[in-house]
Amino acid sequence: MSRKKKVKATVVSQKQIADQIYDLWLETELAKHAHAGQFVAVYPHNASTLLPRPISICEVDKSAGRLRLVYRIAGKGTAEFSACKTGDTLEILGVLGNGFPLEKAKGKRVFLMGGGIGIPPMLELAKELDADKQILVGYRNKDLFLEEDLAKYGNVYIATEDGSVGTKGNVMDAIRANNIRADLIMACGPMPMLRAIKQYAEEQGIEAYISLEERMACGVGACLGCVCKTREVDHHSHVNNARICTDGPVFEAKEVEI
Repeated sequence: MSRKKKVKATVVSQKQIADQIYDLWLETELAKHAHAGQFVAVYPHNASTLLPRPISICEVDKSAGRLRLVYRIAGKGTAEFSACKTGDTLEILGVLGNGFPLEKAKGKRVFLMGGGIGIPPMLELAKELDADKQILVGYRNKDLFLEEDLAKYGNVYIATEDGSVGTKGNVMDAIRANNIRADLIMACGPMPMLRAIKQYAEEQGIEAYISLEERMACGVGACLGCVCKTREVDHHSHVNNARICTDGPVFEAKEVEI
């Protein structure tokens, strides 16, 4: 079968795990092709919403043929998904995106850094990586999610904006507060966080790979809403641009201007 395919997926279970955050398990043949850092595009039933919603893969269970999606309600499409019950079906397109370069991490000390809804893809990444993993996750407040799942695969350092749990501030503050270092960074989160990580990696002289999925709209290259500026000229368009959904979402930090 082709790597990208539109299929019907069956809802195995769904529950709310934090404010506006939902944890959805789907049974789908796409699970056998999925890896950390990739995503699927989920189609709303309501035809007026047109484009599918890109949602990162949180966890993969290849033996059971299941994908776990942890997402935030951000509009009509995701609000519709949150009402799905066991046995319902959803149309999804996948598997999309390039994923994280796992081979770069072998034998290294790695920071896995997630902020907000950029935290879910860190779970499958933590499962797949053969490395010394230091997992840094940032939340707004004590309404945490996935921190216990992540703790099974590495040391977890929590930062909260209001200081209610862990380090007060963000994931960069957690690095300083815990005086930890790494050879490599893999991250997903809001753009200010990714900019700070890119700067930190340059200052420290270490490789960093960042997932820019926050900027994505349709997820399938149709809307051109996710173009980012790159250092290298694209061979097809001959400009310094890349579409995050088709060329990414994971890029080496030094290759993109954010």
